[in-house]
Amino acid sequence: MEFQGRTADLELLSRQLDDVIGKRGTTRGRAVIMTGRRRVGKSRLVQEFCDRSGLPYAVFQATRGRNAVAERADFATALSGLPGAEPVAGLRATDWNQALRSLALAVPDDTPSIAVIDEVPWLVEGDDEFEGALQTVWDRHLSAKPVLLLLVGSDMSVMEALQSHGRPFFGRAAKMTVRPLHLADVQRMTGLEAAEAVDALLITGGFPEIVQSWRPGTPRTQFLREAVSNPLSPLLMAGELTLLGEFPEASHARAVLEAVGSGERTFSTIASQAGGAGALPSGTLTPLLNTLRTKRVLAADLPLSTKSDTKNKRYRIADPYLRFWLAFLQRGIPLIERGRGDLALQRIERSWTTWRGRAVEPIVRESLLRLLPNDDWPGTETIGGWWNRQNNPEIDLIGADRDPVAAAVHFVGSIKWLESQPFGRREYDTLVRDTLAVPGTGPDTPLVAVSRAGVTDDLPLAAHWGPQELVDAWR
Repeated sequence: MEFQGRTADLELLSRQLDDVIGKRGTTRGRAVIMTGRRRVGKSRLVQEFCDRSGLPYAVFQATRGRNAVAERADFATALSGLPGAEPVAGLRATDWNQALRSLALAVPDDTPSIAVIDEVPWLVEGDDEFEGALQTVWDRHLSAKPVLLLLVGSDMSVMEALQSHGRPFFGRAAKMTVRPLHLADVQRMTGLEAAEAVDALLITGGFPEIVQSWRPGTPRTQFLREAVSNPLSPLLMAGELTLLGEFPEASHARAVLEAVGSGERTFSTIASQAGGAGALPSGTLTPLLNTLRTKRVLAADLPLSTKSDTKNKRYRIADPYLRFWLAFLQRGIPLIERGRGDLALQRIERSWTTWRGRAVEPIVRESLLRLLPNDDWPGTETIGGWWNRQNNPEIDLIGADRDPVAAAVHFVGSIKWLESQPFGRREYDTLVRDTLAVPGTGPDTPLVAVSRAGVTDDLPLAAHWGPQELVDAWR
């Protein structure tokens, strides 16, 4: 299948390779720690980069729970693509220090090369000596050779810990996070208009295998109808595979994710929903939430204003696809497996507009942050929302100079994401009234709007944006 998107990621890797091959006046080895959510396309990106480079390369992918002796044997076999591999062919390394030294021998001194070790967290999990061996061989042998070493892994907490202070590989590698395809890539690959492309991003989350299954120009409802009629469609399978890879079904972490995915946002309601017969105690839930945030599965938001409000935290599923899967597809799978995908689709359609209205908010904020600061808003460097304990009012957009506590609120805004109803006088009057509840605002605070169907002409808004501007922000 043709590789699409990822232009910025490929350019970032190419700049690291330029250092290795001497285009920037140096010929020293470079190491990059590459992380990102499972199934986000890291391995495919690395393979494409290696193929495009035209250089010799070796790719080794670890297997979870596999015997260490067998892993090291496969590692030696994977080195066959490097120019100096013949002297170490068939080597049976007794430990990872010896295995990695064979990599150093396979990388010649005069030929730039690429070496990839994929699923690094499983090697760390399976052998306590791997990190130390990696540091030793890198310092003594690999770092002086023209090699780009890519260390790839999906467990973001483990990958970040690799270069934390006190760990053997600290300070030796650049860090790169591979994210899902962005809105402009999704729009280009699906061939949809801007507004429909936002819907496609909310459904697919930008996960490449799901986006590629969306035939260009296919309307949302038709795509969903085809997906729910096939129990093996990428849209259905990716969510379960992603969760099973990190969170067993019976775990408390899985229960917490399902509670947030069902719409619970506060600590107390998540505790009640995830606990089953009784609420999860704080001592259990707090570390679970912290772990899920570290893994970038959950995100936590605080109300943004000039007043601190750390106790009013809201939780949400961090990526749109998993949010969609947990809200609609997880409980629809039994229906789909017995041939009643039509019922699963009806459930989605009944709640789609309401669900989308809240799910689109993070995408809007992230897109606007790519447009700001600009000449009109030179000091706006963060965008969030605001709410009080009663959720009345609840403000969609707050533009400010910093977070979590702003020195100044630059604008207040509303998001209206309906197909045929523009942002009108009623929404504007509500925004005027609710703005005064936000600490740091006043009667002269500029008002803005984001609307799928545009805005009426007579509203004194300081700015407004639509679907096309959101897509263009990512170009």
